[in-house]
Amino acid sequence: MGLARGGFDSLVVGIVRRHVGNLKAGAVVTRPSRSGKYACVTVTIQAQGQAQLDQLYRELSAHERIIMVL
Repeated sequence: MGLARGGFDSLVVGIVRRHVGNLKAGAVVTRPSRSGKYACVTVTIQAQGQAQLDQLYRELSAHERIIMVL
């Protein structure tokens, strides 16, 4: 989740692709908050192991535009 401005969903997808590669059709869903200030980006992947998930989580949570990673 992060502020809904200037290509936030593309930012998240770009980071995920560095760790996963190509994403399947329908793997990315973006939802705005009620007020429209924030955007939630859900990306469905099939992880290859815990190390891949850990690296992905670290990169996402370290980015200044990403407020929360679940």
